Amino acid sequence: MPHEAISVFDMFKIGVGPSSSHTLGPWRAALRCLDNLSKQYPIATVKAVTVLLYGSLAKTGKGHGTDIAVLMGLMKEDPVTIDVNSIHPKIAQIKSTHSLLLGGEHSIPFEFKEDLVFLTNESLPFHPNGLSFLITLNNGEQFSETYFSTGGGFVVKEGESAAGNKESVELAFPTNNAADILHWCRKTGMAIHEMVLENETSWQSEEETKKGVLAIWHAMRDCTYRGCHSKGELPGGLQVRRRAFELNKKLINKQPYNNYEEWLTAIKNGGHSFNYILDWVSCFALAVNEENASFGRVVTAPTNGAAGVIPAVLQYYIAFCEGGTEEKIIQFLLTASEIGSIFKKGATISAAMGGCQAEIGVSSAMAAGALSECMGGTQQQALMAAEIAMEHHLGLTCDPIGGLVQIPCIERNTMGAIKAITASQLALQSTPDFALVSLDKVIATMWTTALDMNSKYKETADGGLAVQVPLGLSEC
Repeated sequence: MPHEAISVFDMFKIGVGPSSSHTLGPWRAALRCLDNLSKQYPIATVKAVTVLLYGSLAKTGKGHGTDIAVLMGLMKEDPVTIDVNSIHPKIAQIKSTHSLLLGGEHSIPFEFKEDLVFLTNESLPFHPNGLSFLITLNNGEQFSETYFSTGGGFVVKEGESAAGNKESVELAFPTNNAADILHWCRKTGMAIHEMVLENETSWQSEEETKKGVLAIWHAMRDCTYRGCHSKGELPGGLQVRRRAFELNKKLINKQPYNNYEEWLTAIKNGGHSFNYILDWVSCFALAVNEENASFGRVVTAPTNGAAGVIPAVLQYYIAFCEGGTEEKIIQFLLTASEIGSIFKKGATISAAMGGCQAEIGVSSAMAAGALSECMGGTQQQALMAAEIAMEHHLGLTCDPIGGLVQIPCIERNTMGAIKAITASQLALQSTPDFALVSLDKVIATMWTTALDMNSKYKETADGGLAVQVPLGLSEC
């Protein structure tokens, strides 16, 4: 059986909210299309560009910022480094000038309503998140490409394999499922994170891997801290007020601090009561996803919609379990990435394919397994924790009100984080040998549930809360 090689940096990508599948994916698709175009034709020879959005991208694309993301990509803006405060002014300029600076160098006429088409009644067979780029050159020649945003910022060009354009590599310990992970761990005596670290040497050195993983953590940390210190109303028209700011203020209880490290000390000084810890876990998760909803810089974990679960659980581990060393943080994220990768291989991490079980459910499983291993659990206990977390997210629907990643998405991150911690505790107090449900069985169940799930519960805003709370937002 072939093994798809998925890196920790595939599962964790620094980018811009609010959605990995509807924002980051289309952004990266536009960048790829632009790159492919430039290899065949000078950018200056382009006369016009039309973008067609299909399926879920069409139905909830405006609420998810798909149109904004595509245009940022066509302007050759980098989602990792762009000043997020510059995004909306750039969009306003396109609208006011009726022009687009293609590739950041060539101005072409562009009309939002005519050149960005939301085909809400059409879907492409490969995946619900499809988009096509139709490009006309000055000499009349046509250039076109179709892409699919398959979840978590992964992008596949039409005709490619699921791995996209990634270069094929041979891993020391290839895995398709949890049984493979357990096989290699038993054969080598390695922990899960050690196996992942060895696999990463197929792409870069161990030192580079650790440095990159810490950069991922720093982006998560900064996002959490920023979200706890930002107030106001989230964009989009739902009039959802940020809550992390007030909750942080209440929990800190006037303790002074000036930066993240001092803030962390203040959190630790507040005690270890159950309610206190529970409130902080919720605060961490709220903070990240409020930033995500505001087009802030976040990390796919494994998606933007579920970006708050893993940072919240990792921050809990650092603040309340004395897990603040760099080695422990690296261990946590490496283990989480491996668990996430087998969900992608065996099921999906796309809400448009599997509902919210594919996002919050997977992130909760990743966090549960990672926390268990970091807390001294065996490989079997880590995988058991992941199974427990997903088992209690099976069937979770994706029904965002107004097509925005706000309600119920933000609160669901708090639930996913808390379930992950509970799942870890249960696994650490259990003997996995007697478990009736394996992680592989729950992944298979998740996938069959996804296939059975009605499309109105798969990020289309056609069912659930999205229709029970009709708002008629002009931008959604």
